[in-house]
Amino acid sequence: MLRPITGYHTDDADDWVAELSCGHGQHVRHKPPFLSRPWVLTAEGRDGMLGTELDCVRCDRLEMPDGLSAYKRTAEFDESTIPGGLRKNHATKAGVWGVIHVISGQLRYRTDGPGGRDLLLDPETPGIIPPEALHHVEPDGPVRFFVEFHKKSA
Repeated sequence: MLRPITGYHTDDADDWVAELSCGHGQHVRHKPPFLSRPWVLTAEGRDGMLGTELDCVRCDRLEMPDGLSAYKRTAEFDESTIPGGLRKNHATKAGVWGVIHVISGQLRYRTDGPGGRDLLLDPETPGIIPPEALHHVEPDGPVRFFVEFHKKSA
């Protein structure tokens, strides 16, 4: 999943890590001949790459970043009360992760775009929703669920 660079920091080994809009970090080392990223060596070079998109494999794996806190949740829905907006493609805001919690039954969770997924959620299998990723849900028989929203702690 492509995510823009929003900032940088160095790790314990003084290697540069790009901070992505999703909350994940990704190393951006300059280690020729294997990795050629001379732009990372200067502040001007790094600043020039802000907004550039990198492929975030952790978003692709539906892994939530560390440091998030739940701040809101929906009402509980069942197969007859799922809002129409959840049944068609929609997305969370930038920086907002969602977790679909199935209380009983099964819920089909589909993500759109490259690497799209079709997952069947149940009480033991929550659905992780990355920020700004198109997705929708469909009941698979009787179901009860809610969605919890997470963002970086202030």
